[in-house]
Amino acid sequence: MEIPEQLMKFKFHLIAGILLSGSIFTIVRVAPRFVDLLAYFWPLLASTALFLAVVIVFSRVSPPSADGPGEKAAEGLLDYVAGQPDIIGESFKPE
Repeated sequence: MEIPEQLMKFKFHLIAGILLSGSIFTIVRVAPRFVDLLAYFWPLLASTALFLAVVIVFSRVSPPSADGPGEKAAEGLLDYVAGQPDIIGESFKPE
C-alpha cells in the first residue's frame, strides 16, 4: 500500500518526465538530420566564416591611428551628414 502513495506523491514529476522524454523522442525522430541542415545552409555558413576571417585579418594588418580606431573617419562622416563644412573644405573655398 505504500508504493501507490509514493507514486501519487511524485505524480507531477512522473508526468513531466514522461512528457519530456516523449517530446525529445519526437524531436529526434521528426527533426532533419544535422548533415541535411549543413547541406542547406553551407553557403551562409561559409560566407559568414569568410567575412569574419577578413575582419580579423584587416584588424591585425591595418595600423592603429593616434586618435583611436576610426575616430577621424567617424567625425568626417558625421560632419558630412550634418552638412557642416570640414576643415580641409574651408581652406579651399573660392573667395
